[in-house]
Amino acid sequence: MKALTRARQDIVASMTAASNQLRAELERFWTGPLHLFSDLDSQISLAFIKRYPSAADTRGLGEQRLAGFLKAQHYTGNQTPAGLLQKPRAAPEGRAGQAESAARRAIVLTLVSQLQCQHTQLKALEKRIASAVRAHPDGEIFLSPFKSPQSFVTAAEFVAEIGDCRERYPTRESLSADGGQSAVAIESGKRKVARFRYACNGRLRQSFCVLADSSRHHNPWAQALYASALAAGHDHQRAIRTLGRAWSRVLWRCWQDGVPYDPPRHRAYQRHVTVVIPGEPPLIDIAATQRMAA
Repeated sequence: MKALTRARQDIVASMTAASNQLRAELERFWTGPLHLFSDLDSQISLAFIKRYPSAADTRGLGEQRLAGFLKAQHYTGNQTPAGLLQKPRAAPEGRAGQAESAARRAIVLTLVSQLQCQHTQLKALEKRIASAVRAHPDGEIFLSPFKSPQSFVTAAEFVAEIGDCRERYPTRESLSADGGQSAVAIESGKRKVARFRYACNGRLRQSFCVLADSSRHHNPWAQALYASALAAGHDHQRAIRTLGRAWSRVLWRCWQDGVPYDPPRHRAYQRHVTVVIPGEPPLIDIAATQRMAA
């Protein structure tokens, strides 16, 4: 599991570097595709750049041809072919000479091929990660706090970084500290302050932050705790760590007991839920949430 998740991190880092290099090359001689679609490294954006890698390649591009391209790529955006076509046409014209444009065109095609290949490799690797985490004895424990089924990557990172040796983290505070969610107390005379914890497992810290940031959008307990941290004067990152520390305690208990996270058994969660209707999201006790924020 550790090998799979860390290999995925390496591929994502390589894709980010290649995407930044592709953006830089396009900015040098043709900015047309940069803002055509939502993401430069999306599949449809890469397909467009591969078909039209320079401004000279778009001379025969009209609405009908672009509409055929969008249909072939299963485009689901709200932009019309006419609206999309205006973006590359309105892009500034490059001043590169013919030889330089040809060289940069070749570089762009190379980077596009690299990114498309990495997309395929990433999808295949994520399928293996999904199968591995669901087959792991502790997989369901770390999948349970998430709402989206696509959160299996973070769950797999929890499994990989925490491991299966319960004696490694004998207390919930030991897990919180190794995950970088608890502050470090600095004392000098009568002065005592809390500082950011640098000595920790960085990958585990990131996993807790992802869990905290995603849960505050759908979990009423997490929403209230995040709001109370902001009301106390904390910035977003510190509020996320506050929520992450609370999640580390919950996950430690679930992990030690070998049971998935169950909201009806979570008393702090139930204090913020008044009514639960089958098939509907829980109704939040607004008054309790406001009291927590205050």
